[in-house]
Amino acid sequence: MAEPARPGCHRRHDLLDPEPGAWAAALAARPDLAGVPRVADWARGGWPVILRRWNPGEARDGIPVGLPLPPADGKRRIGLTLPAEAVRPRPPVTVAQALDAAPPAWHPTLTALDALGRRHDRAPLLFGSLLWQHLTGLAYLSGRSDLDLLWPVAPPIDPRFLDALAALDADAPMRLDGEILLPDGRGVNWRELHAAAPDDDVLAKHRDGLVLCAARDLFTGRCAGEATGEAA
Repeated sequence: MAEPARPGCHRRHDLLDPEPGAWAAALAARPDLAGVPRVADWARGGWPVILRRWNPGEARDGIPVGLPLPPADGKRRIGLTLPAEAVRPRPPVTVAQALDAAPPAWHPTLTALDALGRRHDRAPLLFGSLLWQHLTGLAYLSGRSDLDLLWPVAPPIDPRFLDALAALDADAPMRLDGEILLPDGRGVNWRELHAAAPDDDVLAKHRDGLVLCAARDLFTGRCAGEATGEAA
């Protein structure tokens, strides 16, 4: 049996399976969610939630989780906090695993992204609409959807990898969005990093707040980050 999640041991965007009883208890404390489509049955249906950042002013107990509703149900983002013992980790989903859930026009780009990951020994992971369509079978994608990717990378970050990703983005039928995911859980927008001059700072998102990193340090592997003191 998988171990329950512990506060601080999981990263933003991690998938977690909520225990149905704890899910029902959390919803009972949120009368504003009564009658919102699909939410009451989410855990009973075997669908995961995703670890999110804390909201400003939110009590930092338990595990902050979220789920997005599909466009047909209002595209609302639902945020709850669950006890640490009530969620269990689920493996991430790679681009290759979700190919069948994607529009046919996306397949060449997805295949090329998977090949790029193999060349650089980093499998692209999903978050966003394609992930949720793959997990639930519900219609999350539209003709205007982006492809949201996480690239787990240990610095130093090879600029040639970002150049290759930018070249794929230029030819893709959808916008390639997402983050370079550092080993400590910080995420840096790949576009911002690709466009940054060596002396520029780039913003890194963490489950507990925001951190500034010098682009030069990310490319050389020296970035420890400077906390902004802002949690979001």
